[in-house]
Parts: sequence; structure tokens; C-alpha cells
Amino acid sequence: MLNMGNFVFSLLMAGPPPGGEASGPAAFMGLAPFILIIGIFYFLIIRPQNKKRKETEKMIAGIKKGDKIVTIGGLYGTVHNVKESTVILKVDDNVKVEFLRSAISSVINPSEKDDKDDKKIEDKEEPSESAGE
Repeated sequence: MLNMGNFVFSLLMAGPPPGGEASGPAAFMGLAPFILIIGIFYFLIIRPQNKKRKETEKMIAGIKKGDKIVTIGGLYGTVHNVKESTVILKVDDNVKVEFLRSAISSVINPSEKDDKDDKKIEDKEEPSESAGE
């Protein structure tokens, strides 16, 4: 009777059958679609995700007292104090809340907010001036 271990061992140690598998350029052509798919995933998914992660880390590292920020939960506040891994936000006159730095979604640039407010004011003024003429 044939021992199962010897049978598996003999199958593993046997070389490829004659004329069975191509080598050289033909073997590479079989791998080309997989390499192409990996390249597409890298440039469309992995690379942009890494760039965004680095930008977010830079933004979080640059937070300082007085910055206006938005948390992931949608809470707006002003940075009152910056600690090693947390930030204390002032959300109202006497209300301060402590958040992890990783819970910060974005920093609101005050100059951008002022520009938006100015545009809103200009848009409101234009119709009233034209209506008076």
C-alpha cells in the first residue's frame, strides 16, 4: 500500500512536465495584467490617500491657540489650549471642551471666512442699490 506522505512528497519534488509551462517572455505576459492592476490601484487609490493623510497630519501638527476649527462631529470652536495629544476648544463664552487632536476635521482660515462674509454683504447690497435707481 502507498503511504500518503510519500505520495505528496513525490508530487512536490517532481519537476514540471516536459513542454508544460512556458518560461521567459511568455511567463511575464501572463503577469502583465496583474502588474497593471496593481499600478492602477497605486495611482488612483493609495497615492492620493497617502497625500491626504500627510496633509491632515501637517494641519493637526500646526494647530495653535486662537485657531478656529471644526471637529469631525461638526462642532465649531476656537482653540483655547493645545496639549500633547488633545486640544481644548472654547465653543461658547464659558464652555470649554477637550478633544483629541485626531478628532479635528479642518482648520477654518479666518481670512477665507472674512472673504465669504464680504461677498455675502456685497451680494445683498447690489440688489438694494439697483432697486433704488
